[in-house]
Formats: sequence, C-alpha cells, structure tokens
Amino acid sequence: MAKICILGGGFIGRFYADALYGRRGKDVVTTMYARREETAARFAKDFSLTHYFTDMEEAIAHPESEVIVISLPNHIHEEAVNLCVKHKKAVLCTKPLGRTAEEALRMTKACEEAGIFAGYLEDLCYTPKFLKSLTSVKAGAIGRVLWAKSRETHPGPHSDWFWDINMAGGGAILDLGCHCIEISRNFIGKDVKPVEVMCWADTQVKPIDAEDHAIGLVKYENGAIGQFEVSWTFRGGMDLRDEVMGSEGTIWINSFLRTGFEMFTSGAGDGGYVAEKAESSSGWQFPVGDETHELGYTHMFIDMFDAYEKGIQPKETFYDGYVVNAIIDAAYKSAKTKLWEPVQLPEWRGQTGLTKPSVYQEYDAGHWFIKDEILPNGDKKVILKEKDTGKIIELETWK
Repeated sequence: MAKICILGGGFIGRFYADALYGRRGKDVVTTMYARREETAARFAKDFSLTHYFTDMEEAIAHPESEVIVISLPNHIHEEAVNLCVKHKKAVLCTKPLGRTAEEALRMTKACEEAGIFAGYLEDLCYTPKFLKSLTSVKAGAIGRVLWAKSRETHPGPHSDWFWDINMAGGGAILDLGCHCIEISRNFIGKDVKPVEVMCWADTQVKPIDAEDHAIGLVKYENGAIGQFEVSWTFRGGMDLRDEVMGSEGTIWINSFLRTGFEMFTSGAGDGGYVAEKAESSSGWQFPVGDETHELGYTHMFIDMFDAYEKGIQPKETFYDGYVVNAIIDAAYKSAKTKLWEPVQLPEWRGQTGLTKPSVYQEYDAGHWFIKDEILPNGDKKVILKEKDTGKIIELETWK
C-alpha cells in the first residue's frame, strides 16, 4: 500500500484523487497541500484526509507522505520536485514537466542523482483507446508509422495562472501540445529522435500574451512526421482526436466530445456536471460515462504505482517530459522565426543515426512496385516504375 500526498487542491488535484480512490483499492491519499487554508480544508473534508497543510515542505516531509503527487501550477513544479529530492520522496508530476527543456532536465537529473522514483503524469498516453491502438501499432498492424497526428482543442483552461505566460511558461502549445507531442512520440517510437519543428502560432481570441491557437509539425530521424493541433479558442467542449497512418494501415481515435454518448436537453432541471470543458447545460450534450477512466487517469496510476512497487521505470518518465519540453521549445522558436527549427537535446538516450527507409519495393527484376487496385468491374490494375528508364507503366488484368 502506498501512502500518497497530493500537492494542489484544485481541478487536477481532485481528478487525481478520484482516480486514486478508484484504482487498485490498496493505496490511500493521506496528506495534501494547498496554498489557501480554505482549499486545503475543503479537500481534506471531501476526501476524508487526516492531514492537510498550507506549507508545502511540511506536507512533503510528513511521515504519512510516501509518494508525492504534484498537481500544481507549472512555475511551482521545480520547487516541489526539489523538496521531494531533499526529503527522498518518490514523486509523480503532472504535465508539462517544466516550462522549458532546461527546467525539465534539471528536475530529471535531480531525481536520478537522488535515486528517487519519478513518474510523468501524461494521462492521455493511458486512455483505453490509446493503449489498445499502441498495442496494435507495436504489433505491426499498420506497418511502418509514417504520420501521427493529435488534436486537443477546447475553450480554454480553468484557472487564472494558465493565462499568465510567466507562471505557465506558454499558452496552448505548452498546455495542450505536451499531450499531443507525447502521443505522437509513442506511436512513432520514443527512442526515435525528433530533429526539427515547424510551427504556426497566434493569439486569435483571448487578450493574453501567449498563443491561444497553434499547429505544428515535428520531423523525426527515421522520416516519420508528428503533427499537433491545439487551441484555447475551440467552442463546443473538449475535442480529443488522434490519427496514425502507417505503410499498411490507419487508426482513427476519438477520445472525447464525440464518444458515442450523446444527449439532448432543454435545460430543464439541474443536469449538473456534464464533462470537462462542456460549455452549456442545454442542447446537445456529450457526457462521458467514467471520465477519469476514459481520460487515462486510472491506467496511468496503475502503471505508476505498479512500477514503483517493482522498482522499475513507468511508461512515462521525467525524461519523456524533458524530450516533450525540448520539442515545445523548438516550436516556440519556429513560431517566431517562421523556419524549421532544430530540437535541442543535449541529453539524448535513444537511437542515433537512423535514416529514412527506402521507398523502393521490387515487383520483378525490371520494375519497382507502386500500387495495385481492383477496379469497379473486377479488373486488377498494377502501377509500376521501370528500373532502367524511370517510366511509369500500368498492367491490367481483365476479369
């Protein structure tokens, strides 16, 4: 049994507590910290906690705090991690790990040098649909992954600090792109090096200093491409979608908004909470049966605590958070320069020297294969390229 201390009593801290109480049935949240007394007291009452604090170090150092879960604003992550290092406590940190890659790498190395367990809480890499899709991809069901695309858009985050570029470190790219980038990395291969990024970003709607909308492309050393689409300007709820295109197949995932559960209401009565980022309590609604499960929190904590007990690395580590931050740094630079910008990874632990595989597949001694197709009348057509001349030809077999 793990005794857990949650740092932060807001939106994400409550999500984490709900997920932890609903998972293996043998872990318990014993302690929590919040900056405001009323927040801490309310959280402790709602989750029947014995201990709560408004002093972060006191909460971390408490003997009932065995594993620390950080659900704090971005600018406090490093301070919290360093306190965990100081008191030799296992730590799980919400996304993004840092505001920059430099910040994330400092946290990663601090935990490694202290020899403490550190897990990166990237919930969207644990959704049931994602896990099933990743298993299929790793089994070769869609061949070589060529393009992985992830989209997260909604009307904007729920707390004031997200909108402050100094506290948050960025806008929609940092807040949402961290999810999308890590999803693509998993599909392409986390040991495949990201090499450069092209990104468009703008502030289209919100009166803030950070971007509220962005689209980016990430090139990988093996020739694969990752794509992220993020926005705080999308109206209608939260839209989470992924696509993976391989040489032998395609996967489409719709994780949120249009999940197969749709409901219309005139607004009569008190419908209560519908789903995260839902904008209305009338009209067509898209509820979620078990939000903590569908958003990956349940599987995420199962992986984290199973890994902690076994003394092994979880699927998502602080190092993964660092790589994601490095890609985001390149995206922000590209958004300013309007150029492809290299991903700066002074600490790279994956494969090196990969190249794009050859596109040439032999049909016979004299031809390269391009494609074949069955026509509406049943005939078969084969498109080929002559090796000697480079001429494109087609062969047709009549039914």
